[in-house]
Amino acid sequence: MIRKRPGDGSAEDLPVEEARFHSVHVPDVPGCAELDWEPVRNGGYARVRSYTCDCRPTFYELCYAHGQAFIRRTRRVNGKTLIDECAHGRPTRTLAVWAMLLSGAAK
Repeated sequence: MIRKRPGDGSAEDLPVEEARFHSVHVPDVPGCAELDWEPVRNGGYARVRSYTCDCRPTFYELCYAHGQAFIRRTRRVNGKTLIDECAHGRPTRTLAVWAMLLSGAAK
């Protein structure tokens, strides 16, 4: 069986052969903190260091570019793909926000 990881959700309920194709899922926790999302600044180069499963309409990427880290959110809404970013800054701060996101403490 698959081990439980922070942020795992519905993939645990899948048979092992299907669950192995899923990444971490962000739990949907009511009343969690709202992050300040902004439209993509420049859409330039960014290195994706971690990501959540894209089987859901909203998924996230932990990105690094130009010595800074940030979180990118991709949403599929009514046939459109919307991309926002938040937590631009030092990697230590961004990693703390990323951990909150994976635990369901923020969205």
